[in-house]
Amino acid sequence: MQATRALAMFRPTLRMRMPVPNEEQAAHTVSQRLRRLRKIPAELIPLGVVVGFAVCAAVYSSMRHFMTDKTIRLKRQNRLAEKHESGHGEH
Repeated sequence: MQATRALAMFRPTLRMRMPVPNEEQAAHTVSQRLRRLRKIPAELIPLGVVVGFAVCAAVYSSMRHFMTDKTIRLKRQNRLAEKHESGHGEH
């Protein structure tokens, strides 16, 4: 007796019989993650250094600007006048 098409649907396919491959993101410890850094192509290391330097320079420049420039308004000022103006239109 040959298997019919209906019974063939319930047989495992070849893909299902193969073992599940290990995931690349399966590293659990810090040392295992550090070992994965060796697989980064050498061409990307200078790019990472330049982008890292640019991000650090941008953060430093922004923080220095916020700390030294006294003309920057970081908070709303003159709230009493704003309340008076909004209350004046209600009469």
